[in-house]
Amino acid sequence: MPQLEQQIEQVVDAILADYRQERDIDRMEYFRQPDKDKLIDIIEKLRRIVFPGYFREKTYRIYNAKHNLSMLIEDVMYNLTEQVTRVLHTDDVSQEQARVQAQQICLEFFRQIPQVRAVVQTDLQAAYDGDPAATGMAELIFSYPGLFAITVYRLAHVLYELKVPMIPRIMTEHAHSVTGIDIHPGATIGKYFFIDHGTGIVIGETTVIGENVKIYQGVTLGGLSTRGGQNLRGKRRHPTIEDNVTIYANASILGGETVVGRESVIGSSAFITKSVPACTTVMMKNQELQMKTRPDCAGCQGCKGKE
Repeated sequence: MPQLEQQIEQVVDAILADYRQERDIDRMEYFRQPDKDKLIDIIEKLRRIVFPGYFREKTYRIYNAKHNLSMLIEDVMYNLTEQVTRVLHTDDVSQEQARVQAQQICLEFFRQIPQVRAVVQTDLQAAYDGDPAATGMAELIFSYPGLFAITVYRLAHVLYELKVPMIPRIMTEHAHSVTGIDIHPGATIGKYFFIDHGTGIVIGETTVIGENVKIYQGVTLGGLSTRGGQNLRGKRRHPTIEDNVTIYANASILGGETVVGRESVIGSSAFITKSVPACTTVMMKNQELQMKTRPDCAGCQGCKGKE
């Protein structure tokens, strides 16, 4: 055997031997792992279900749209059930048990699609109302990365709430890779949510965001420290943003006990680790953080009870 072929064979044998160490990276359980490409395809098909008049197959005709959508829904339900079955199938849960559970989960997921669509409509309206550069709803649906990321989050959040492992995170991380907007599927986000521009936004798992909130590029709603690692699982690590708050570019709001009160405005590049009262403007000036009660909010709902 030629010397080069021998060397190649030795390299191959060494890699195959390395697989026998039984580490996490050595697992070969192909049929217990979700198929990322299929999940991305499911995301695109779910977008067609959410926005039926905007995304469709090239072969669709106007006279059989309802029939095509019926087939699309059944197709997504079948393929999503297959992927959920994979992540539920463990040493303690048989494939058949996982399939039965996955079928019920996917039925419940699709039952909630009308509610998801209703909330996405509010996000669409918030984007149109909040951006004077927007020329119409179609432009927003086709081209705005914030709306794409929010829509994927809304769908993934339903699966997260239904206790589906792994898949919700794959969905939002796909949106992250496409848009640069990182929204954990566990975050709780109210209606009329608008992301302007969006690149570099991070919204952590235990973040709670109220209604009519607007955030700009580079905003981080994160945790104060990751040194606790897995010991922090299940604990509040990320901030609460109340209703009608605007957060400008590159602001960081950190910590599970941090609350930004309603009607507040957070200026660009602010670094906040303590709660902000309602109706407050926070800004950086001469490298110092300044907080002022907004006089135009006097008497509003957020100011009730304030001196």
